[in-house]
Amino acid sequence: MRQYALLSVSDKTDITVIAQAFVEQGIQLLSTGGTYQALTAAGIPVEAVSDYTGFPEILDGRVKTLHPKIHGGLLARLDKASHQKVLEKQAIVPINYVVVNLYPFQQVLTAPSTSDEEKIENIDIGGPALLRSAAKNYERVSVITDVNDYPTLIQQLKENGATSLEFRQYLAKKAFQLTAHYDALISHYLKDRVNSQTTFTPYDWDHVTLTYGDKHPLRYGENAHQAAAFYREVTPPAFSLANARVLHGKTLSYNNLKDADAALATVREFDCPAAVGLKHMNPCGVGIGETIEEAFERCFSADNVSIYGGIVALNRPVSLALAEKLAKIFLEIVIAPAFAPEAYERLAKKKNLRLLTLDFEQKAAVAKEEYVSVSGGLLMQTTDHSPELVDQALTSLPASWSVAQGRTPTASEMRAMNFAMKVVKHVKSNAIVVTNEVMTLGVGAGQPNRVGAAAIALEMAAKKDPALRENMVLASDAFLPMADTAELAAKYGVKAIIQPGGSIHDDDSIAVTQKNNIAMVMTGYRHFRHSS
Repeated sequence: MRQYALLSVSDKTDITVIAQAFVEQGIQLLSTGGTYQALTAAGIPVEAVSDYTGFPEILDGRVKTLHPKIHGGLLARLDKASHQKVLEKQAIVPINYVVVNLYPFQQVLTAPSTSDEEKIENIDIGGPALLRSAAKNYERVSVITDVNDYPTLIQQLKENGATSLEFRQYLAKKAFQLTAHYDALISHYLKDRVNSQTTFTPYDWDHVTLTYGDKHPLRYGENAHQAAAFYREVTPPAFSLANARVLHGKTLSYNNLKDADAALATVREFDCPAAVGLKHMNPCGVGIGETIEEAFERCFSADNVSIYGGIVALNRPVSLALAEKLAKIFLEIVIAPAFAPEAYERLAKKKNLRLLTLDFEQKAAVAKEEYVSVSGGLLMQTTDHSPELVDQALTSLPASWSVAQGRTPTASEMRAMNFAMKVVKHVKSNAIVVTNEVMTLGVGAGQPNRVGAAAIALEMAAKKDPALRENMVLASDAFLPMADTAELAAKYGVKAIIQPGGSIHDDDSIAVTQKNNIAMVMTGYRHFRHSS
């Protein structure tokens, strides 16, 4: 029985090579549209699908291969007599090979200035249908979707005159992977177009399909014995690592990417010049100032030990003066909107230092949801925004803050509390941060109990110059469960405390603050950070 191959591709890379390999094996070719024209132009014998089916391509090419003579030829089981009879009666030939790749929806989706009509017209219908039919019947049908698999196909044809079952199973898996990815892209595109304020009651599915691409293998994961890779979202936010440009330095590692992402999340909180030093997923020093140089000086002096081997994120371009300071420290990564040419030249002398840039102007556009894998499942939550915190310099109490019994904080204390809360929300819980208006003084991260975190932060703060501690405040990412944290804060001379409130022992903490003339503000918003 003569064998048939159907070829219909958007990416015509090496299509004549694979077609010629089929012809050399005596396999009859069927093809459509531009693929048919390319093969004909190359002098390769091929029959148009429309001639075989007796039905023309219609609707501007929207319908070409959606025909029983095509899908019957793909789905028929030749080991069943009933299928054989249908093929004979309907003059359908079995198709043994399918070479198909899909309309470039992803490229159109991500290209600038493409219209919705262009996107819709690049949603392939016939292609996925061909792939699914062929892949379902992999027992006898080979479905090729990837140019990288052409050499193996050609080799097997030359050596054996057919493909192996093992290879066909592998090809079928890839076909379904491709259609799943393709459909997920379309689904997310349509999701973004649906108005959240619908005029009807939507009933969404109880499952989620996520898709990523552009795989970048990493040397290893958190540890050297763990395999790892980085996959990009197809349309990632502009202000994200997926859109960062690596200007210099060795390849980013798994841990680098995790830390860099945490650093970006922290520096994103500030509109004024800000510098963040980060180590092991926790900010170790944060400073703001009139200039980025001043901000970094405060960031560095906040903890000049932990920053060693860490990451620095800056929300202003790096000048030569700042580069000179950065160059004196062992750092893994420096992230900034830009580097002055002379600053880049200075830092690039450190061959292993990674220098990254990205569009800080787009920092407001971040993902609405975040996902974390757990054993046997996936956790999803909306991104942690901070409606109770403000961007402008505070001169009066924000409407969303409430003062616990006792004195109202001064404007200086309010500014310090606002700053502190922006930092503590990015510290692993249990988290306590001690700051003044412009820099962190102590960070207590990831402790099993809150007073333990407070002890670490306050001990660090106590070692700072007394002038830096004149307006010292303490921020807690969650409520103070007992009075012990407030008592410790009073012992170290804290002037104000900001916390969500809501403990059944709030009155005990309030009593301590009243006794010690400490202002206490309740925000009503908890900022646990458990996700890694």
